[in-house]
Amino acid sequence: MKRVLLGLGSNRAFENKTPLELLSCAQVELAQYLADLSFSSVYRTKAMYVENQEDFYNMAALGYVPDDSDAFDFLKTINQIEAKYGRNRDKEIRFGPRSLDIDIELFGDEVINHPVLQIPHPRMEERAFVLIPAIEILTNPADEIVREKYVSCLAKITAEGGADGIVKVGGYRNGNGTDNCSDKTCL
Repeated sequence: MKRVLLGLGSNRAFENKTPLELLSCAQVELAQYLADLSFSSVYRTKAMYVENQEDFYNMAALGYVPDDSDAFDFLKTINQIEAKYGRNRDKEIRFGPRSLDIDIELFGDEVINHPVLQIPHPRMEERAFVLIPAIEILTNPADEIVREKYVSCLAKITAEGGADGIVKVGGYRNGNGTDNCSDKTCL
């Protein structure tokens, strides 16, 4: 099985669902595609790059897909989940507000450099809002090397003030979203 690390974020409501509810709905959706799925806590973070927008709610997800899974197919799946919850890439501002954003941070040990998909995610190591939740859920002994790398990256960001204002707002560790989102809420 390939380990998959995802970064999730939301800062805009969609169809009467708050950003936190949209993240919970994403948990329910992702549980259909990833085995042994776990989620980090949710963190409220100031917007990065385009700062004149609402704070984001961010979290990480860690799960597994079969060894023969294709990263591009998985990208299509997460793009469909994003679209289901209001993301329209044709109408959004780059780094602007969005109802749901799911980034593939890691996909097994694959390295992909393609116009539509870069793995590992090229900006992961500069984003405290990705590193903090990722470090939280990379707890298996097999994750120790990558976890230590991210701890080092986060230390550098923190020393430069880049982790200021990130606030833990809740824990969402279940693998199917049921503690945080009923299936009725996500329909």
